[in-house]
Amino acid sequence: MKVGIDFGTTHTVAAVVDRGNYPVVSFDGVDAWPSVIAANGSGELRFGADAVAVRREPGWSVLRSFKRLLNDAGPHTEVHLAGRNYRLAELLTRFLVALKDELMHRSNAGLTAGETVEAAISVPANASSAQRFLTLDAFVAAGFHVVALLNEPSAASLEYAHRYRSTITTTREHVLIYDLGGGTFDGSLLKMTGHVNDVVTSEGIQRLGGDDFDEAILELIASRMPAVAHADATTYDVLREECAARKEAVGPQTRRFLMDLTAVDRPPFSCDIDEVYTACAPLVDKTIEVLARILRDPTAAGGGVAWSKVAGIYLVGGTGSFPLISRMLRTTFGDKRVKRSPHPFAATAIGLAVYLNNEADFELSEQFSRHFGVFREAQAGADVVFDPIVPKDVALPADGLTPLIVKRTYRAAHNIGHFRFVECSRLVNGRPDGDVTPYDPVYFPFDPELCDRGDLRRQPVGRCDEGPDVEESYVVAPSGAVEVTLTTQPSGFNRTFRLERRAGTVVRQRHGAL
Repeated sequence: MKVGIDFGTTHTVAAVVDRGNYPVVSFDGVDAWPSVIAANGSGELRFGADAVAVRREPGWSVLRSFKRLLNDAGPHTEVHLAGRNYRLAELLTRFLVALKDELMHRSNAGLTAGETVEAAISVPANASSAQRFLTLDAFVAAGFHVVALLNEPSAASLEYAHRYRSTITTTREHVLIYDLGGGTFDGSLLKMTGHVNDVVTSEGIQRLGGDDFDEAILELIASRMPAVAHADATTYDVLREECAARKEAVGPQTRRFLMDLTAVDRPPFSCDIDEVYTACAPLVDKTIEVLARILRDPTAAGGGVAWSKVAGIYLVGGTGSFPLISRMLRTTFGDKRVKRSPHPFAATAIGLAVYLNNEADFELSEQFSRHFGVFREAQAGADVVFDPIVPKDVALPADGLTPLIVKRTYRAAHNIGHFRFVECSRLVNGRPDGDVTPYDPVYFPFDPELCDRGDLRRQPVGRCDEGPDVEESYVVAPSGAVEVTLTTQPSGFNRTFRLERRAGTVVRQRHGAL
C-alpha cells in the first residue's frame, strides 16, 4: 500500500494511492485521526480517538499538540504526563504504531496484516533538522517504509497541480502556498513548469496556528466573562476544546459567534463575528508579512518574484478554512488570486499520495528551507562571525540520489574544536534572524592527546601554533537533515555527529489535560 501521511498538530490525515485517485482515509467514519495521547497513573497509554474518549475521565491526563514540542526537542527530551516521565521520541513512535494499527483495523484503507506500507511523510517547511530526524526515525521505528519526507507546503503544491494545473500560464507560472495548520504556518513559492514543481523559497512561523486562534478567541471571551478568566486548568481545557469546535464551524455567512459556557455554569456567550475576527486579525497579519517577504526575498532564486507573475495564493491546512483568512488575503492581494483547497485539512496528505504515484508523472524539486551554519572566531579570537554552511534555498538532491555534501578545510588554532551550529529562517546583516534554532554544541579534539577523552566540555580550551589540518564534511540528506563528519590530518582521526538538541524534561503537567 502507498499512503501519504500528514502528521498534524491537531489531527493526522492519510490519503492512499488508488488507481489514479487519492481518497482520504476514514477512521470509523471520520476523515482524520486526533493527534492526542492520554496516560493514567498506572502507565497505561492511549492514542488518537481512544485518547480523546478518555480525555475527561478521572485519572487521565491528555497531551495535545505535541507536534509543537518537536522543534525544540532532542532524542532525550521528556514529557511529564500523569506523574511519569516519557521520552517524547518514544511517545511519537508509539503514537505512529497505533496509527498503523488503526489503518489496518479501524479504517477503510484496506491494509492487510503483513502488508508493506510505503509512506510519504511531511514536516513543516520551517522545521529544524532535529525535528526532521525525530519524525523520520519515529515513522521508521513504527514500521512504515518511508520513501520520502517532504515539506508540507511542497506536498500541498502537488495537490494543487493535480487539481488546477490549467491555471498556470507562461506569464503566471508561480503559485504561493499558504499553509496554516493547528500549530505552524508555512508559506512557499513554487514555479510550476509542465509536470515539475520547483520550490523557489519558503519561510514560516514555528508557533502560529489554530491553537493560537483558539487562545485569542478565549481571551476575548474571558475579557467579557470573569468566570472564564478564573476557570481552573481542567475547565479551561474543556472551554478551549469547545472554542476550537465553534471556530471550525464558522462559515462565510456566519454573523454571530456562539459558544457554550456550561463548563463554568454560565449562559452561552454570543458576539458579532467581526469581534472574533478583530481578535484574530493580528495573527493573520503575521502570516501576510511572511508572504510579503517571500515575494520580495532578494536571496531567493531569481531575486524574488513580482506579484504579476504569480497565478495565485492557495490556502491549505485545517485553519486555512477560517473565513477571516481568505477575507484578509483578498483585501491585500486581490479577490481573484486567492483560491482555497476543496479539502484544506487533507491537501498535504493528498499531495503526498500524488508524489507516491509514479503514473501521475509529477516531479518536485525541493530546496533547503533554512540557513544552516556555525559561529566561528575571527581576528584571532577578537570577533565572532557566522559562517553559512548551507544557505537557504539551495536545491536538495532528489530522493534516493547522492546527498548534498559541503566541505570546509583549515588549520586548527586550538586544542579543541567547539562548534556552535545554528539554523535560522533568514539572515540580517550576516547574522541569524527570524526563527533561530541553536543546536547542542559539538566538541572535537584537535590535539591527538585528547582523542581518548570522553567529556571534552570540562577540558580547558587553549590556542596552539601548529594545529592539525581539519576537514569538515556536511552531508545534507534529501529530507533536509544534516550530519557533520570532522577529520584531522594527517592522522585521519574522525567523528560523525548527528546534529540534535538534548533538551531537558518538558514539564507540562496539569490536572486533567495538557
